[in-house]
Amino acid sequence: MEWAALVAWLVTAGGGFILLAIWISRGGMQQGREPGSRIRPPLILGHFGLAPTGLVLWIIYIASDSDVLAWIAFALLVIVAILGWTMFAIWWQRRQRSQVAETVDPGTPAEQRFPVSVVALHGVLAVTTVVLVSLTAIGVGGS
Repeated sequence: MEWAALVAWLVTAGGGFILLAIWISRGGMQQGREPGSRIRPPLILGHFGLAPTGLVLWIIYIASDSDVLAWIAFALLVIVAILGWTMFAIWWQRRQRSQVAETVDPGTPAEQRFPVSVVALHGVLAVTTVVLVSLTAIGVGGS
């Protein structure tokens, strides 16, 4: 099960990297001080910084079979998930309010340009990853 968690985590990270690249390329860093409901740089960068840290710990866990590392990776993943849900709520609330159309004005938050399919896939894979990591950490399906 730890290998399934690793694959899910890697694919989730790929989707997250795409979203981060879109956010940065659409001016997310520069929009951080603008008023209104938007994803702020500390939130998205914290999510992006902790997720690969947990992933590296998970890889080390697989190599060493250290239960402590599995639990630390899981704890980091929970924090990453909380940050992710916070960003999703901001994105969803703003999207519901504005119903972004084909033409987006320059003041539109960068995250409103995320493809819905990528957000959905990233979220589903993230939940899958959390479930697989938690099950592995508690010893379900272990060797």
